[in-house]
Amino acid sequence: MIENPYILLIVFPLTAYVVGSTPFGPILARFRGVNLREHGSGNVGATNVGRTLGRRWGMLCFGLDVLKGLLPVLLARFLGPAVTDGAAPSLLSQFAWLAAGFGAILGHVMSFWLKFRGGKGVATSLGIVLGTFPYFTWAGAAALGVWVSVVMATRYVSLASIIAVLTFVLMFVAINWFALDLSPLDLWPLGSFAAAMAVLIVYLHRSNIRRLIAGTESKVNVRSSREDTDD
Repeated sequence: MIENPYILLIVFPLTAYVVGSTPFGPILARFRGVNLREHGSGNVGATNVGRTLGRRWGMLCFGLDVLKGLLPVLLARFLGPAVTDGAAPSLLSQFAWLAAGFGAILGHVMSFWLKFRGGKGVATSLGIVLGTFPYFTWAGAAALGVWVSVVMATRYVSLASIIAVLTFVLMFVAINWFALDLSPLDLWPLGSFAAAMAVLIVYLHRSNIRRLIAGTESKVNVRSSREDTDD
């Protein structure tokens, strides 16, 4: 077990930033001889990979981006202070998990490989949620269900992402308080991170929000292997 806060709060996040900076979208596109920045929306995330290369490649990119958030948090949990079953994790444990998660998200949205630009961080955030079991995981599963439902109903990935992340914050409070008997005060670092993550994701979708209001946002075709770019 590592209980040195300098390692947990500095070394781990820096390592997570390097992992998170790996631009899987552009790498997969280059493998197919495509410059992702010059196609579709120009974004480096899984949605644009699916639009440009097809649904299977988009799903592969999504999975890899999820791992960028999942693996650093799991490493911080495995090597960090132990957590007693039924008890709230210590502040050091919570901050260590969050620091690793924040490093991964920062790397994804501000990759040094891409001149400190990147994607919107939804898939990487999902990886962090899955790795922070059970405090984030059940709320994340509920949010994922909402995301799938909204995509199927509206075909707007951006709208689904915004609604899902807001659902996640609400479900985080409800599930931990009523099911795990942990008050928001017990988990205030995790709760603060959840709220900040929601604000960040909504902010990064500001251009999508404008297009949704204007009725010009692109939809996904849930039946074919390529995204339908008709508005």
